[in-house]
Amino acid sequence: MTTPSNEPEDSATARPVAVARLDDWLHERRARRAVKRGRLPSIIPYIGYGRPEWIRVLGRALYLKPEVAMKTEARADEQQTARVRGWRSFTSVHVPFITVTVEIDGVVHDEVVTDRGGVLDAIIPTKGLQPGWHTVSLRVNGSEASESPVFVVDPSAHFGVVSDVDDTVMITALPKPFVAAWNSFVRHEQARVPTPGMSVFIDRQVSAHPGSPIIYLSTGAWNVAPTLTRFLARNLYPMGPLLLTDWGPTPDRWFRSGREHKARELRRLAVEFPDVRWLLIGDDGQHDEELYHEFSLQHPQNVAAVAIRQLSTGEAVLAGGRSTAELHTSVSGVPWVYGPDGATLARQINELDT
Repeated sequence: MTTPSNEPEDSATARPVAVARLDDWLHERRARRAVKRGRLPSIIPYIGYGRPEWIRVLGRALYLKPEVAMKTEARADEQQTARVRGWRSFTSVHVPFITVTVEIDGVVHDEVVTDRGGVLDAIIPTKGLQPGWHTVSLRVNGSEASESPVFVVDPSAHFGVVSDVDDTVMITALPKPFVAAWNSFVRHEQARVPTPGMSVFIDRQVSAHPGSPIIYLSTGAWNVAPTLTRFLARNLYPMGPLLLTDWGPTPDRWFRSGREHKARELRRLAVEFPDVRWLLIGDDGQHDEELYHEFSLQHPQNVAAVAIRQLSTGEAVLAGGRSTAELHTSVSGVPWVYGPDGATLARQINELDT
């Protein structure tokens, strides 16, 4: 028989554990109802990236109706999504710990398992993939495969772009809780507003360095990945993988930390692409300045420049204020540029090259 510990249980730890268990219990009930209603486990693939010797495969397993199981959410017809409100992205039922078969260009490579939130995030070893776009097919329980592109970075590439999403490429005023809730759950998908000039700025940066990767790094939930993918395509942003996070309680905390998520992914990119220098794009309404500053100090050899979009007065009020970070190029040697839109940032970046 197990002997109880004499040490008092930490209440701050106990509460998240209890909430996580409640979350699992509620999900199990929803999953059983989904199965009774004829929903089938299906995999929604997201855009991945990699190098010739490996690729990072991303996706999410959900219970879907049989007639839509063969369609990915990211490729839904635009006319059908024109009046879709954001809350619908959060009503799906995920499939945890299900085995997914991975095919690359029609060749079976591996089997991987989704995590507790149904998210698939795995490194698949490969042999000699050519730089450029490839097709990844994901399959669960012998179902029809779902396909998605994956970008293999050219080994000779020495430049890449990492861009924040909310209030950087898309105006959302995310940090303000009620405004964020309205934008994420109530507004129609096509009501989201792109940041002026930002798509042209990013596209020209990528086009000027053929074979270079573009990564969209956000604190948003994987639930909104299809919506964000459609938004980026609709507003002519260059195609690239989204690195999002999974909301909800975990055994050790109430909610996952978006800031830690971004910092972890930046460190990971520095390890995966040690020869790439990144243009880091963000805004001054969240923690982007602080995060990029810390990354620049830790990995100055991996940062080409930092471009920060300055929020307008109204946006800053909705976003809960501006960053108070006092950052100077002389600290890390990395150049910083500021501007309210993509055109201003592009002009200042171009001046750095002259």
